Amino acid sequence: MTLTVNGSTRPLPRPANVAALLRDCGLDPAVVVVERNGTIVPGADYAATPLEPGDTLEILSFVGGG
Repeated sequence: MTLTVNGSTRPLPRPANVAALLRDCGLDPAVVVVERNGTIVPGADYAATPLEPGDTLEILSFVGGG
C-alpha cells in the first residue's frame, strides 16, 4: 500500500493503522499530531484508525523552545 506522508510517497504493509505508521517512522505518538485526509486524528484513536491506499497524512511534532 502506498501513502503520502508529509508530501512524500511512502510504502506501508497492509493492514495498517496510524499507530503502526508512527512506529514505522520511529515517532512517539505522545508528541505528534496526525492529520489524515484533512481531518485531525485524536491520539486515542491512532490504533483504531485504519490507513487505506492513497491516504494523505501530515504528521507534526511538538517542539519546545524558549
